[in-house]
Amino acid sequence: MSGLTDHTLRYQLANELHARPFPRASAPGRAVYLVLKSPGKASQRDRDADRQHLTDLLDRFGAPHPQPGATHYSNQLGQHYLKWESHTEVVTYTVIMEGAGERPFDPADFDVFPGDWLAQAPGERISSALVRIEPDANTESIRERVTEWFVSESVAVSQVLAEAAVIAGDFRIDPAGHMRFAIFPRTGCGPSRTGRILQRLAEIETYKALSMLGFAEARRLSPEISQLDARLSQLMSDMTDRDGDTEATLRALLEISTELEALSAAASFRFAATKAYEAIVEQRIEVLRESQFNGRQTFREFMTRRYDPAMRTVASTETRIKSMADRAMRAGELLRTSVEVTRSAQNQQLLESMNKRADMQLRLQKTVEGLSVVAISYYAVSLAGYLLYPVADAIDVSRGLLLAAVTLPVVGLVWLAVRRIRHLVEHQGPGLD
Repeated sequence: MSGLTDHTLRYQLANELHARPFPRASAPGRAVYLVLKSPGKASQRDRDADRQHLTDLLDRFGAPHPQPGATHYSNQLGQHYLKWESHTEVVTYTVIMEGAGERPFDPADFDVFPGDWLAQAPGERISSALVRIEPDANTESIRERVTEWFVSESVAVSQVLAEAAVIAGDFRIDPAGHMRFAIFPRTGCGPSRTGRILQRLAEIETYKALSMLGFAEARRLSPEISQLDARLSQLMSDMTDRDGDTEATLRALLEISTELEALSAAASFRFAATKAYEAIVEQRIEVLRESQFNGRQTFREFMTRRYDPAMRTVASTETRIKSMADRAMRAGELLRTSVEVTRSAQNQQLLESMNKRADMQLRLQKTVEGLSVVAISYYAVSLAGYLLYPVADAIDVSRGLLLAAVTLPVVGLVWLAVRRIRHLVEHQGPGLD
């Protein structure tokens, strides 16, 4: 197909599906597993520091380095086999060793990771595990070893992959600080299949530990959420008090809404990650296709009894925060509506009061206008009298009679003048200088 252009990411995306092959593990054998998580926002950590830490370990064994920007690596590490992976929040190291070792779950196996190298890790241990791979054993032998190696109260044992192997673990940290798991491959369960079982157990433990971080976050937030819930309930109760300070209640509601939004934003990543990790744990257990062994609880049953309640707590905490935020928002909207109705009523009262004052001012204005006509007329008649006194003498009319004669015309003219001035002020006043 000459001339056909491939997408620049075609090979990269296709090869990504094959980039993380399952390890191979033979019986008898053992494995050590280490999960490191950077403190703080691990999803934004310096991944180059993770690769440099891996390189430091490889240099101690003379092993080749990973490719620049690699997110996974597998190769021989001296006599052992190393599988390294960089995930969203953690880095995992799996070292597979041949042989049964001196004793089951020997803490000395973890010495494959030098102490000074561990001390320089760019993260903290969130989980570690010792895995023992025992060759084919009968039911009674497996039962005895499970009883000897694990805490009977919490141990989970099951047959997996159509009874190709038996797995066991109690999800407890032993005195050396590690989880313990055992794999008993049946005859015909080869290294590839055993390696897949080992990988699934490691992933179950990793994502279980990561999802439990959400449970810890939910427990940490619980007191603060309870305090906010009590404050919100009290404020909503105060809303029914007609004599209460509505403005102050609204400000308090807005403050609680802000705190809830900040709380939700701070916990959103952890709660969302917990959902994703929980789904992975459930999926990894599902693909094991468990069946019961010797009446013991399976890994699924263990998770249902011990793990699922913690995940429900996380889900309920997230739901509670959202519910409280919705309640605060609805209460705020109701209170704002109440404030607007109250302000509208106050504005109506203010308008009515203004109308009354305007009416009173109009009456006062008319009263003043009448008094003004009288006062101006008085002075106008007086002035007219002074002007007409000579005329009264000339025509031989008494001054009193003359003043009486001009009083009505003068008052009329003054009244007309005042009305004219008021008319001009009312209709053209705003435009007058």
